Amino acid sequence: MYRALLATLVVCLMLAAPSAAAAAAQGKPSPAAKAAPAVINLNTASAAQIEALPGVGASTAKRIIEYRDKNGGFKKVEELMNVKGIGEKSFLKLKPMITVGAAATEGSSPR
Repeated sequence: MYRALLATLVVCLMLAAPSAAAAAAQGKPSPAAKAAPAVINLNTASAAQIEALPGVGASTAKRIIEYRDKNGGFKKVEELMNVKGIGEKSFLKLKPMITVGAAATEGSSPR
């Protein structure tokens, strides 16, 4: 009985292995594989781009944009902690994914 159970287990494993190998060969990412997030400029990002950040929902994205508009943009990334709902812990998670640069001004031409 033990041998029959062991043989069945071995057969199941042999049948499952080719399908996993085929998926890997086709370039399909495993569920654990995750794409690296792009760096988002807080001074130019849309609400949808800000919402793409982990832990940031629609209301927080709206508050970030309101802060940006009221204060003339972010001068440094640490100012993000001035937005309600973004504490130090959240900021530290977001820091590698955000940047601040010159906000695009109307009528200016790129150099």
